[in-house]
Amino acid sequence: MDEAARLASATLAVGLLVLGLKAAAYLLTGSAALYSDAAESVVNVAAAAALIVAVRLAAAPPDRNHPYGHHKAEYVSAVLEGALIVIAAGAILHEAWSAWRYPREIEFSAAGLGANLAASVINGIWCAVLVRRGKALRSPALAADGQHLLADVISSVGVLAGIAAALLTGQLWLDPLIACAVALNVLWSGAKLVRTSVGGLMDEAASPAAQDRIRGVIATNAEGAIEAHDLRTRHAGRLTFVDFHLVVAGDMRVTEAHDICDRIERALHEEDADMVVTIHVEPDDKAKHAGIVVL
Repeated sequence: MDEAARLASATLAVGLLVLGLKAAAYLLTGSAALYSDAAESVVNVAAAAALIVAVRLAAAPPDRNHPYGHHKAEYVSAVLEGALIVIAAGAILHEAWSAWRYPREIEFSAAGLGANLAASVINGIWCAVLVRRGKALRSPALAADGQHLLADVISSVGVLAGIAAALLTGQLWLDPLIACAVALNVLWSGAKLVRTSVGGLMDEAASPAAQDRIRGVIATNAEGAIEAHDLRTRHAGRLTFVDFHLVVAGDMRVTEAHDICDRIERALHEEDADMVVTIHVEPDDKAKHAGIVVL
């Protein structure tokens, strides 16, 4: 089992622990705001289960039906997580509306509030691990789950502060109001998650900075060629696909052109080992006198 799969499995275990703590906090206090926090943790558990499937599927080698690999499975997982977030937000808003129409006393429970605080600390530590390792492993699913947990932590801090204010002032309307704020925060984080994931499914290009680095590597390692043009990039999970046209002299031997391509590919893999490079060689009458000038 690789690191991404181990992190995904650990995320499910952490999610179940946090859900248990937050559910206990809600049952001990009867707070609509704590209900909202627990409802979001249900999403975290469901998303963690989807994450396990996604990272394992993404790690599968290419096959006849998927010659480019299965890396986009991680984006599907992240889109699913966004949909689950919307469902959770709806459940939270329903509970908040009920508590607004029929105000109910909040039970002060040191154990309940302590359980919620402990859950928030655990989530905070684990979200930092997922964001850091997700970026290092270039795993969209792990990074997305980490960002979602970060939004959960922010919500939890707001919930605890709001409940403290409601208990101190006796203003029961603060409880459902906080729950509504949590629902809106959940929706916002879900919308960002879906936008990023859909970008990957739609073959979004590498960042401008990454494209500049790729152009620089090609320009400094294509000695013997004339120019490179029509550079295209796209992401698929941890992989970056790069393809471009390389113009060489019309009378250049095939082996010489091949050597230039090999040199460029080696340099690009040194820049990023997870690049998949495709080079289309063209004779000099195809030069566009634009694009990447060979240094």
